[in-house]
Amino acid sequence: MNVIINPEFNPIPSLESPAQVELKPKADKDATVAVFVPAEGDLPADVAVTREQLAAAGFKGKAEQSLVLPGEVTRVLVGVGEGVKTVADARNAAAVFARAAAKSDSLALNLAELTGDLTSEAAAQAAVEGVVLARYRYDVLKTEADTVSLSKLIVVSDDEVAKQGIDRAAVLTRAALLARDLGNTPPRHLNATQLAKIAEKLGPELGFTVEVFDRKQIQELGLGGLLGVNAGSVEEPRLIKVSYKPADATGHLGLVGKGIMYDSGGISLKPSNASHCSMKMDMMGAGAVLSAMTALRDLGVKTAVTGWLMCTDNMPSGSSTKLGDVLIMRGGKTVEVRNTDAEGRLVLGDGIALAVEEKVDAVVDIATLTGAAMMALGAETAAVFANNDELAKQLKTAAVATDEVVWQLPLDSRLRKSMKSKVADIANIGGSYGGAITAALFLQEFAGDTPWGHLDIAGPMEVDSDDLWRSAGSTGFGARLLAEFAQNFTNPGDQVNAGGVPGVGGESK
Repeated sequence: MNVIINPEFNPIPSLESPAQVELKPKADKDATVAVFVPAEGDLPADVAVTREQLAAAGFKGKAEQSLVLPGEVTRVLVGVGEGVKTVADARNAAAVFARAAAKSDSLALNLAELTGDLTSEAAAQAAVEGVVLARYRYDVLKTEADTVSLSKLIVVSDDEVAKQGIDRAAVLTRAALLARDLGNTPPRHLNATQLAKIAEKLGPELGFTVEVFDRKQIQELGLGGLLGVNAGSVEEPRLIKVSYKPADATGHLGLVGKGIMYDSGGISLKPSNASHCSMKMDMMGAGAVLSAMTALRDLGVKTAVTGWLMCTDNMPSGSSTKLGDVLIMRGGKTVEVRNTDAEGRLVLGDGIALAVEEKVDAVVDIATLTGAAMMALGAETAAVFANNDELAKQLKTAAVATDEVVWQLPLDSRLRKSMKSKVADIANIGGSYGGAITAALFLQEFAGDTPWGHLDIAGPMEVDSDDLWRSAGSTGFGARLLAEFAQNFTNPGDQVNAGGVPGVGGESK
């Protein structure tokens, strides 16, 4: 690169947990302590105020409310409403505490107050995730960061089973924070070549192998989609293949991540507005796959997992792919390019074809793919598509466990005709409506009879401001979801739905 702020800049400051998390029978004296308070019932004995006094201060114990009580020991009251009923309740409450105590570097919480209907293991995992994810900040490029780093979190409990939840949370938050770091890093500091180097560093440390393919090798592989998107760039593309192979693997799962390191739109240039700043996150699919891979060994995943990270930027220049050009994809399918800003599906098509050739039991792609998905579902929910009901069910189960919300949309084959081309097998965009669906139908072409799922994370890839455990900027969406999915993956079988309309709304039938 010609211009960088610091030649030694590392977008991944540390792979270690940002805080030391301990299970102890009581809190340290210097810790800020959480007190989780339901909307009704007696207050804990060590809270020297009445409900009337709290109500006068605006605190009624409703979910997401907090009130700091200074004293010899600083306590933060956190409302839990009708109580903790789900892991999401516990994670959210812990996040509210962490944000209210943003200037404290040492925190403590009583696990019993957060357990509710949960096991101690599940409550501990959710609590640690909520605190650690909420306290995340990407400030490595600030000369004077004003944030206070969390150095210690004490989970107060004498239940040793909770330690399993703490350990699991450490692995999953590490993956999520890595994904956030990757998404937040400016494009001048993280191109396809640099992401490949990061993967090569992470692999030996965290139990997976890495194989990197340069432009010449990509040409030899016939990855016309990846090469077509890269055509206008001065930066080389990279195919990054990451492989996790446990002993006596029970199956083989393929993951494909869209890695558009910066998306200008190409010749179909995006409007010059604030959305351009977010296009450094157009590689979050690849970031999620790579980050999930870092968790598999330590989670004890029994399934072999191979990931294909399809990485390039999408830039306009005299050599860019033009509207009307035809690309020859991996496997020979030809694609007419009618919009160069519909580039993610081009690189994913090549990746899905590679996964199918390796005869995986199922392949899932993940991408910040369409504004249409965000228009349909809002900014907090990802769209999920699948040609296999069992695979869709497994993805949705992982989404519930991680509170990375998805909603299933139909693979409505009636829209396929909008992508007919007079000069190629298929065009890369359809009509004016159903853009998330036509993008999914395009990708399905490359999956064939292999069970396949598609996650369109354009909406929840980032948040503008802090939202519970989601910190402003990249959310790292998909890293925890894919790790959870891989850990519980079972072969979905070959009952592939050949397009059609698999049910209505969020459920397939």
